[in-house]
Amino acid sequence: MSLVESLGEFYPDRLIAGSFPLVVDVAKIAPSQTLKRGTVLGRITTSGQCVPVDSSKSDGSESVYAVLAEDIITTDAFSYAEVYFSGEFNKNNLVFGGTDTADKHKDNARKLSMFFRDSVKAVQ
Repeated sequence: MSLVESLGEFYPDRLIAGSFPLVVDVAKIAPSQTLKRGTVLGRITTSGQCVPVDSSKSDGSESVYAVLAEDIITTDAFSYAEVYFSGEFNKNNLVFGGTDTADKHKDNARKLSMFFRDSVKAVQ
C-alpha cells in the first residue's frame, strides 16, 4: 500500500496575483458553454445560473459574481463548477463576456473582495 496518491497535476497559470484569501465554493453554470479558468462570471437573476459577466446585459449577469476556478464544458443542462468568491487576480489572465475588461469591473469587484490587478513581478 502506497502512502502517496496522485490526485492530479497543477500547472501554474498566473491567475492568482497575490495573497488575499481565496474563498472557494461552487456555482451553477448555465448550459451550452465552454468556459476557461479565470472567466469572470455574472449570475442571471431568474435562474441563478452563471455566464461570463457582460455589462451590456440586464438580467443580472452584468455584475461580477465570481471567478471560475476550473475549465468547464456544459452540455444541454446546467453544471456546477468551483469558483472563487474572493482573491487577488491577474487582470491580464481574466476572461470577460462581450467587450468587457477588468478595468470596467474593477471597482464593483472590489466590493466583493475580488481585486483585479497586474501580476506580481519578481524583484531581481
